[in-house]
Amino acid sequence: MIIKPKVRGFVCITAHPTGCAAHVQQQIDHVKAKGPIQGGPKRALIIGASTGYGLGSRIAAAFGSQCATLGVFFERPSEEGRPATPGWYNSIAFTRAARADGLYAGNVNGDAFSDDIKQQTLAMLARDMGPVDLVVYSLASPRRTHPRTGVVHKSALKPIGAAYTNKTVDTDKGIVSTVTIEPADELEAADTVAVMGGEDWEMWMQALADARLLAPGATAMAYTYVGPSHTWPIYRDGTIGRAKIDLERAARAIDAKLKSHGGRAFISVNKALVTQASSAIPVVPLYISILYKIMKAKGLHEGCGEQMQRLFATQLYNGNRLNLDRDGRARVDDWEMRADVQQEVADLWPLVTTENLAALTDIAGYRAEFLKLFGFGLPGVDYEAEVEPHLPLT
Repeated sequence: MIIKPKVRGFVCITAHPTGCAAHVQQQIDHVKAKGPIQGGPKRALIIGASTGYGLGSRIAAAFGSQCATLGVFFERPSEEGRPATPGWYNSIAFTRAARADGLYAGNVNGDAFSDDIKQQTLAMLARDMGPVDLVVYSLASPRRTHPRTGVVHKSALKPIGAAYTNKTVDTDKGIVSTVTIEPADELEAADTVAVMGGEDWEMWMQALADARLLAPGATAMAYTYVGPSHTWPIYRDGTIGRAKIDLERAARAIDAKLKSHGGRAFISVNKALVTQASSAIPVVPLYISILYKIMKAKGLHEGCGEQMQRLFATQLYNGNRLNLDRDGRARVDDWEMRADVQQEVADLWPLVTTENLAALTDIAGYRAEFLKLFGFGLPGVDYEAEVEPHLPLT
C-alpha cells in the first residue's frame, strides 16, 4: 500500500515502515560516526525501547559499545489496511541493523507494567544474555493497570492547586492561542504518580535482583525533564512533575540497593524534544518551536539519538563522571538551559502570534520532527511507492 501521514490532533495515526527504518539508521549512523564508547555496557535491558529516549539509549549502547540489548515495549502490529505503530517498525529496523553487525537484539512486546511481561523478560535474559550491567527505564504510557490491585490508573496532564493560563500552539493549524487548564484533583494527581512515578521501576529492579540478573556494578537510569520556569505550572509543578518527583525518590532507593554491589541508579534530566509524549502537553510545543530556532542558530540542537550518545560518551562511560546537580541528577539539558538560550526564549515568548509564528519560531522544524517520529519526511524514501506494511517482529 501507499502510506501517507494522517494527523489527528497530536498523533499521527499512520506510520511508514521504510521511513521509520531510515530514521533509526540516521541515529545509528550518528553513533557510529562518533566512534566507540569505551567501558560501555555489554548487556543492557531497555524498558520502553521502541521510541524516543529509550530507542536512543538502545542505539547508543548497541552501536557505541557493541552491547547486547533486550528491548521491552508495547506496540501494535499492522492490521488489514492499517500500518503498525512507528515503534513496531523502529524495533524491527533496530533489530535487523544490530543483528547485521553481529549483536544480540531480543524483543518483548507487551504491557511492561504487568507481572507476565516481567517474567517473560526475565526468562529471556536468563536464557540468552545473563545478568545485565545497564537498565534503562523509559516508559511513556497514559495508563497503567496495577499488577497487584488490578486498578486501572490514568495519567492527567494538569496543573496542581490552581488553573494555569498561557500561550500554546496548534502545531497542525499553526494557530497561537491562549489555553487555560483546570487543576487536577488529588485522585488525578495520585493516578498520574501511579502511572508515571517510580513504583514500576522499583518492581523491575527487584524482579531482576531476585532472579540474580543484575551484574555487579550495574547502572540503572530513568529520564526526566525540568525546563524553564514558565513551563513549570503544567510540567514540573503539575501532575507530571509530581510523578517525576516520585521517580527521583525511586532512583535514590534503587541507588542505595545497587551501591552494595558497586552499582548506581540515577535520573538524567534531558533536553526538550519533539516526542509523542511531549506533543500532548499544552504550552510545551510552542516552547519547543522557539527553543529549536534558537538552539539551531547556535549550533546546539540535538535529537534523541544525539542526546543519548552524548550522555553515554561524555558522562556514563569513556572514563567520565556524571555531571550531577545538587539533587543528584545527571544533566544533559545543559545546552538548553544555558542563560543565553533561555534569555532569548523569554524575549521571544510574548512576541509570538499566529501571524509571525513561522518567522519567530521553528514551527516548520517542529512539524518535520513530529512527522519523522512516524517515518515521514526522511530523505531517500520514495513516499509514492508501494510499501509492505505487514512486517513481523523478529
